[in-house]
Amino acid sequence: QDERNQILSAYLWIRQSWYDAYLRWDKDKYDGLDSIRIPSNLVWRPDIVLYNKADDDFSEPVNTNVVLRYDGKITWDAPAITKSSCVVDVSYFPFDSQQCNLTFGSWTYNGNQVDIINSLDSGDLSDFIEDVEWEIHGMPAVKNVITYGCCSEPYPDVTFTLILKRKSSFYIFNLLLPCILISFLAPLGFYLPADSGEKVSLGVTVLLALTVFQLMVAEIMPPSENVPLIGKYYIATMTMITASTALTIIIMNLHHCGSEAKPVPQWAKVVILDYMSKIFFVYDVGENCTSPKREKEEECRLEGDDGCQRRHKEVRSPLSSRNDDSNLKEKLNGNWNKSYGVHGENVRETVNCCSCYKMLIKNIEYIANCVRDHKANRAKGIEWKKVAKVMDRFFMWIFFIMVFFMSVLIIGKAA
Repeated sequence: QDERNQILSAYLWIRQSWYDAYLRWDKDKYDGLDSIRIPSNLVWRPDIVLYNKADDDFSEPVNTNVVLRYDGKITWDAPAITKSSCVVDVSYFPFDSQQCNLTFGSWTYNGNQVDIINSLDSGDLSDFIEDVEWEIHGMPAVKNVITYGCCSEPYPDVTFTLILKRKSSFYIFNLLLPCILISFLAPLGFYLPADSGEKVSLGVTVLLALTVFQLMVAEIMPPSENVPLIGKYYIATMTMITASTALTIIIMNLHHCGSEAKPVPQWAKVVILDYMSKIFFVYDVGENCTSPKREKEEECRLEGDDGCQRRHKEVRSPLSSRNDDSNLKEKLNGNWNKSYGVHGENVRETVNCCSCYKMLIKNIEYIANCVRDHKANRAKGIEWKKVAKVMDRFFMWIFFIMVFFMSVLIIGKAA
């Protein structure tokens, strides 16, 4: 069957039988001869043709012999290769079934002149040769009597309905399974690190791969309004991958928010950083996703108590840094007063030394402020990176669930 052009090609044996009253004889007069074979062009033949023929060749039927019996019964078995029009419904391709009609009738004689009677209720499929793509589930025959608008006489015909079921194994392994495997790669784009630079390129590559499969299906199917089932699956998957690529671009913008960006909103801190990060097991940027707290404890054990205390001192709050600066000022002022009281004769040298201490304090305060600003900006960027990471994991699971249910739906149609 040619789905693209909606043509059914069939190799048939057409058997026709009729009675001719002028071709009878008494077999007893001819030594019991009850039948003879003569060329078909020597007897009258009914002009039975295929009404829904779709072949450019208008050649005459094969001129085979007919079997003529003594009672006037003529049997004509003629092989034929027919090409008939068959409207193809590809809504459930490649799990579809088709029904193609073969309508035979007289071209010039009406029902009052030549009546057509189907001898069997269905076509004889005992000698049917199996096709690699289609299974035949039956070929029922029905007689129809139609009265056309041009004529008042009835015109009978016999319609054979060929019920076909497609063998979908070829299309499952060559069109459907590759698409399912490729579509499962799309959610993994959210799992790629944003600094790798391959998140968007992976989505575009998967989209191009699905476009190739979509074109292959479009070349097979007829240009009809009915979109095949596998085509709907491709379109839904391509739409999902396009959405995932767009979301990836948005999340990458969140990831690369630096010191110039606004702080993370309070609702985002509560919803995303507090709740969603725990649900999707997302830890801070730079921490191991298995057990970060345990690794910190092991590092403290290796370094000892002094190392942990030193680390805690390094990460003290800006308030403690300011207290240290004020303490340093008080110590310097106390040393200056002490020096002034004990050594009054060296006042000028002490004043000069004090001015040096003041300049040193200013420089230390400037460096401390820069470090605090740098830490604040860095903390702001880390928060945005964690927000992007949480959103990556969220959309990864959402798209995994979507791909899974779409795959189950299309496989369920096969069953």
